[in-house]
Amino acid sequence: MTWLHFMILFPFMFALIVPFIYKRLTPRIHTGWFVLFVPFLIFIYLLTYIPKVAKGEVFTSAVKWIPAYGINFITYLDGLSLVFGLLIAGIGSLVILYSIFYLSKHREALHNFYVYLLLFMGAMLGLVLSDNYYVLYVFWEITSVSSFLLIAYWYERDRSRYGAQKAMLITVFGGLAMLAGLIMLSIMADTTSIRETLLQLDLIQGHALFIPAMILILLGAFTKSAQFPFSIWLPDAMEAPTPISAYLHSATMVKAGIYLVARLTPIFGGTMEWFWIVVGIGIFTLLYGSFNAVKQTDLKALLAYSTISQLGLIMSLLGLGSAAMYKGLAVEEAGLYATAIFAAIFHLVNHSTFKGSLFMVVGIIDHETGTRDLRRLGGLIHLMPVSFTLTVIGGFSMAGLPPFNGFLSKEMFFTAVVQASEMEIFNLQHIGIFIPIIAWIASVLTFVYCMVLIFKTFRGKNKAPKLDKVVHEAPIGLLLSPIILGALVILFFFIPNVVSKFLLKPAFAAVLPTLAHTVESKKISAFHGFNTELWMTIGVVGLGTILYLLLRKWYKIYRLYPQAFTLSNLYNLGLEYLEKFSKSITDFYMTGFLRDYLVYIFGFIILIIGGSLFLFNGFTFDMSHDSPITIFDMGIVIAMIVSSVTVLFSKSRITSIVAVGALGFLVSFFFVLFRAPDLALTQLVVETVTTVLFLLCFYHLPQLKKEISRVPFKVVNAIISIGIGLVVTLIALSANGTHLFASISSYYENSYKLAGAKNIVNAILVDFRGIDTMLEILVLTVAGLGVYTLIKVRLVGGDKNEGTK
Repeated sequence: MTWLHFMILFPFMFALIVPFIYKRLTPRIHTGWFVLFVPFLIFIYLLTYIPKVAKGEVFTSAVKWIPAYGINFITYLDGLSLVFGLLIAGIGSLVILYSIFYLSKHREALHNFYVYLLLFMGAMLGLVLSDNYYVLYVFWEITSVSSFLLIAYWYERDRSRYGAQKAMLITVFGGLAMLAGLIMLSIMADTTSIRETLLQLDLIQGHALFIPAMILILLGAFTKSAQFPFSIWLPDAMEAPTPISAYLHSATMVKAGIYLVARLTPIFGGTMEWFWIVVGIGIFTLLYGSFNAVKQTDLKALLAYSTISQLGLIMSLLGLGSAAMYKGLAVEEAGLYATAIFAAIFHLVNHSTFKGSLFMVVGIIDHETGTRDLRRLGGLIHLMPVSFTLTVIGGFSMAGLPPFNGFLSKEMFFTAVVQASEMEIFNLQHIGIFIPIIAWIASVLTFVYCMVLIFKTFRGKNKAPKLDKVVHEAPIGLLLSPIILGALVILFFFIPNVVSKFLLKPAFAAVLPTLAHTVESKKISAFHGFNTELWMTIGVVGLGTILYLLLRKWYKIYRLYPQAFTLSNLYNLGLEYLEKFSKSITDFYMTGFLRDYLVYIFGFIILIIGGSLFLFNGFTFDMSHDSPITIFDMGIVIAMIVSSVTVLFSKSRITSIVAVGALGFLVSFFFVLFRAPDLALTQLVVETVTTVLFLLCFYHLPQLKKEISRVPFKVVNAIISIGIGLVVTLIALSANGTHLFASISSYYENSYKLAGAKNIVNAILVDFRGIDTMLEILVLTVAGLGVYTLIKVRLVGGDKNEGTK
């Protein structure tokens, strides 16, 4: 195991000891102080790779897992995975520091919180560092499960459970679709390695499974990154504690889909299908999120929709940049389009800084005022000046204003969409003009909701006296993390080329290695002259300011759309009908009658197994080596048939029990004929005890009433009985007539020499399959203990009930 493997497993291993730390030290010290050093050490360790990765080095190592199927735990650290790893560990450190002051060590179940958080952190690190498709998928689903637990952390709240369930259902659905796509991709490339797949592009892109695999993988990416129409889970996930929202929903989990699209762009990029699906969904998600963010009155809901919008922006940039892989382009033109990928990575980093800071500030506002409702907030600028400053930094950066890092990447976004309208591929020469138009409208709405966030909260009439708490600025412990992120927002604006050299360019080279040289000399600057992009920004600020000032005039348009047709309402309605449908199916087959269950089981066996053997000529009969059937065999079989029929038509329980017992005793005669006296003795003992127990139990039951059964009832029974008997008989005869391998009976015949046992059956049970026998005994013991426990519980409960009476 290498240090990279250990780095991924470190959070999982530390999660095992968190409950013990919490139990021993919580009364004296916050558990978060011990957890903090986990992401901090990982972050410091990843920092050591920056100079090496910036020089183009790639680090990979492998640990065997399931080598027979080509599934090994292979880590792969390049520029792209390093950027994500630094975000996961760096912001994770700040989130844990923030949570120490946000979550009370006396009122909160901190051991649960930090265990879930460490599981999520380890899963995200494993996801971005895995080279194997199936290992990546395992970590992908661990993020879904751990995020479910984190969102439902305050599980006593209905909205928390609802948000966690919605996130789980949508992301796991996408994950299963992604798994199917990855399986198709591994089949096409005949490898489970992402790097090795890149060597098979010519073979893959002409394959019949190429488009289905692409769509299924994008389903996984879109559900995880909250792209339309799967974005409905993200606003409801805001019921999680603010540290979780700042970590999962701004910097890490929602970026998993972004990472997947970026990582697989070299495989699927350059095709029209990939371009239009990624760009189309991304640009519409940008507009959808920004439009819905404006109308929100809950601060976290506003940030949730703004996150959806920003994720759509990054996704659309990845789609636009994929056009650079189109085979008909010249190198210079491809390099021009490829800058959209560069812009996507830059905005991903910027978004993590300003959105993480904003989430933390909103948590501070909620923590200090007791509300996140904009209708109850206002005039906080004098009471919370540091929080106001941090909100201005994060909000202006998200709006794309200087001197903040969001301005730089937003300008690059405008450049990319303008270039898209001028492309002459993928029919962009006809409809490409709509891309910059939609992007500009969404940017105007982004400016509006950023102004709502800043000024509706901190400006206007002071409503603090009407709040339930005495409002004051947060302590430095809560402010420290957002201050660090806010400082990075400003710092990245002034030193963008340092960030570019050591992080952005290596990440770009990992996505588009053949075009890495096109950005080597690229310089990021805040001013490029009075070009189209600058005029678009000026228009955003101008129109956005007017719309914000006139917000009350046009806000009523949100009431025009019927709430019954919102995506969340349609989801709830669909879930309700799905539950009713599943209940109707369950009620149909869960009748409570054993006869019905046997009909289902035996009918399934007849149709599936019997039908398959019949259709594929699976029946093989070879009786040439069988022993002859004697008169004694025939006599016993006839007697067994008579006993069985007697059970069916008997009107008395006693007669039925005697007939069943006779059937068992007749079976023991077969064992005698086959020279197995030990089995015969066992059968006789079991049948005797069983018959006695039956008689004892049925003695206390009421007398049978004469019931008239309908004819179809008996016909169904007869068909099922004859059918299952016939299928089992034919399978047994076919198995007897098919000898694919040499018999192992000769091996067991030497049991005395091998095990010192004179009885072959005993030797098999005790020696050759002793572990099986031990486990069977263990199962019976556990079942017996369970029955005993239930009896004792019922007796105790009965006594208590009697006492209460």
